[in-house]
Amino acid sequence: MAENADKEQLKEQLEQLRERLMVAPRLVWDQVDEAERQAIMTYAEGYKNFLNAAKTERQAVREIQRRARQAGFVDLAADESGPRCYYNYKGKTIALMVQGKRPLPEGLRVVAAHIDSPRLDLKQYPLYEDTDLVFLKTHYYGGIKKYQWLARPLALHGVVLKADGGLVELKVGEDPAEPVFTVLDLLPHLAKKVQMDKKVTEAFEGEKLNVLVGSLPIGEKDTKERFKLNLLRFLEDTYGIREEDLVSAELEVVPAGPARDLGWDRSLVAGYGQDDRSCAYAALEAILPLADPEHTCLALFYDKEEIGSDGNTSAKSCLLEELVELLLERQGLSPQLRRRTLMASRAISADVTGALDPDYPEVHEKRNAARLGYGVSLTKYTGHGGKYMANDAHAEYLAWLRRIFNEGGVIWQAAHLGKVDEGGGGTIAKYLAVHGLEIIDCGPPLLSMHSPWEVASKADVYMTYKAYRTFYLSREPSTVR
Repeated sequence: MAENADKEQLKEQLEQLRERLMVAPRLVWDQVDEAERQAIMTYAEGYKNFLNAAKTERQAVREIQRRARQAGFVDLAADESGPRCYYNYKGKTIALMVQGKRPLPEGLRVVAAHIDSPRLDLKQYPLYEDTDLVFLKTHYYGGIKKYQWLARPLALHGVVLKADGGLVELKVGEDPAEPVFTVLDLLPHLAKKVQMDKKVTEAFEGEKLNVLVGSLPIGEKDTKERFKLNLLRFLEDTYGIREEDLVSAELEVVPAGPARDLGWDRSLVAGYGQDDRSCAYAALEAILPLADPEHTCLALFYDKEEIGSDGNTSAKSCLLEELVELLLERQGLSPQLRRRTLMASRAISADVTGALDPDYPEVHEKRNAARLGYGVSLTKYTGHGGKYMANDAHAEYLAWLRRIFNEGGVIWQAAHLGKVDEGGGGTIAKYLAVHGLEIIDCGPPLLSMHSPWEVASKADVYMTYKAYRTFYLSREPSTVR
């Protein structure tokens, strides 16, 4: 009898030791009460609405600015006064700022996301006819699997600047009453040599990602390019657009249709552009209600991340430095304190990571892979084999974030994207790190990332919002020096 009691006591001691010393994955649904479970579901409804309203970077900027104005933010560029302001740069990038109690040179709290996503962009001379069909030529934007864009409904979004200076905004294919477009695929009966016997990288060519947009002719049989001409007539009659106007257009082909709940239990969200608008929405929701935080808080929504952050609306641009100088001037401080301010700042590179896919476990290192439903992911470094092209967060900074997340009730996991020699990826972290601020990647895991139909857990996107909110509300500086 005494022997059995001793065994039970030892078992209990070992269990207590395990709980104290070992890391155990925490499923969000097991950690939250009924009230927070409902908060997760409510948050997801607003999130889906944002995905539907912000399918391009221009639309995202417009929606973010609308929400900011509604919440009382004023226009920094227009020199409007107030402790909560926004800065819209070229309609492609936007920043939201909330003034804190501490002087700016003591550092900012920065959450930086990107609002562009992989897509098909129209070429400058896109319109042509072939075999009595009318098409648009495209150039794919960002890292895509080209076959995923074939034989699916597509929509056209963007702007056209006409010769007279007028702007025409197009958004066609989202309303069920509107037509959609598509990229044709080859029937399997004839695809053996052209597609099926080839490597995937060779079977689907970028120059064949042509969007079918019409098939009605105009005039008689001897009319030259009568199918293209008929479509040009339609464009002129409907929008006042001529073919040359397409040269000065930014038109993007994106998947048609809204984001949707996925699964009978409605625990997942499926939709286009969750990389990285899941993080953009979380940053927006975290900063909008802020008032009088300890540190000045900044939410950055960048363009061009998916093509290497090149261009003047990207994270490589001088925008961050300009914003800090403007804020310093507003507080009566010298703009020359810009560098000191940035070097004292703490930042989150708000970007997604790839979730462990149970059908392809061979590309993941399971012990260090993010899992859907286990909270926001902290990714110490990105890059590829040998940590090339990566920001690698300091241990002190990661420890500080762990502490404030734990204190704030944030369910988080630590993860790395794929096996060391399998591949990898990059984010904007390395471009902001050059300013001297502390930064780490932090965002939800996704399945089917970079596809037209990405999948996220509602629990993870909510915990991402909670993480950013906790970060903004943190009162004490990091111990990092």
